[in-house]
Amino acid sequence: MSSHDIIIGLAGVLFAAAPVVFATVGETLTERAGIINLSVNGTILLAAMASFAVAVSMHSIWLGFAMGVLVGAAVALLVAFSSISLKQSQVAVGFVLTLMTRDLAYFLGNPYMGLQGPRVQSLPIPGLSKIPVIGVLFFNQDPLTYLSFILIGVAWWWVFHTRPGLTLQAIGERPEAAYARGAPVNKLRYIYAAVGGALVGLAGPTYSLSVKAGWKGTISGLDGIGWIALALTIFGGWDPVRGAIGAYFFALLQWLGLVLQPYLPNVPSQVLQVAPFPLMILTLLLVNIGNAEWVDRTLAGLPPDARRTIRKILRWMQVVPPASLGVPFEEE
Repeated sequence: MSSHDIIIGLAGVLFAAAPVVFATVGETLTERAGIINLSVNGTILLAAMASFAVAVSMHSIWLGFAMGVLVGAAVALLVAFSSISLKQSQVAVGFVLTLMTRDLAYFLGNPYMGLQGPRVQSLPIPGLSKIPVIGVLFFNQDPLTYLSFILIGVAWWWVFHTRPGLTLQAIGERPEAAYARGAPVNKLRYIYAAVGGALVGLAGPTYSLSVKAGWKGTISGLDGIGWIALALTIFGGWDPVRGAIGAYFFALLQWLGLVLQPYLPNVPSQVLQVAPFPLMILTLLLVNIGNAEWVDRTLAGLPPDARRTIRKILRWMQVVPPASLGVPFEEE
């Protein structure tokens, strides 16, 4: 494989990772506010189907994207309403919704299976797209990929470097203290659930109108992506940048599965296609492995320098969820 092919492949990784970035950053914002939205997988499927159906029926790709965003926000608000107003389990409601929305996508999407529809076109940035390597990677993409780049930086800046971002962290960590300081905790949780859900919904049309244009029902290859986004939220330590890095890592693994197939003819292609999923689960397990007692016992037998290095790596990987994640708050 030539260096040019590798660069083109890596550009494709950034392109393919865009919807996973949207979903991961969206779920990160929602969980930072203390709401667990387990409906992500079904939401992506329903948004992908609904946006494609609207784009085909209305002959407007942007109306399709608007529908995907609305679907995502509506499903997330159902989770928030069930938790905040009805005091029901976020986990149970979210899990039921992900199954319901997935089945709705397959049922309602039957008339649109295999149809030709609009697709977002690439939009090279004049001048910048001609820069060697960097231009191909970052400035010769479609508008959604550019939006995913911008979203990562804006979300990180908002969460960690703005006053509203500090309030967001507070309502996920110590909602009582945030409420005492005047923050409308439950109102903000509704808002961040809707915003995060809208970003998850945006992942749907990013697939059906861009990355994997069209709707093919159960063979669309989208089922499971939402669970990866949930895992990446944890892997990223509820940090938009770390979560996005995980999304790019997942897309890279998928690309490597395609690249390595010709060199491993004895390995069934299905194995390489599925491999990124267990590898992401293994990575997720590693982020909390530093708390295990057997790790301490194992490290105790290593030389001091090696032990210190490994402990630093484990501390960097370790993540701690927001203290009030999934815990309802009653405003007095």
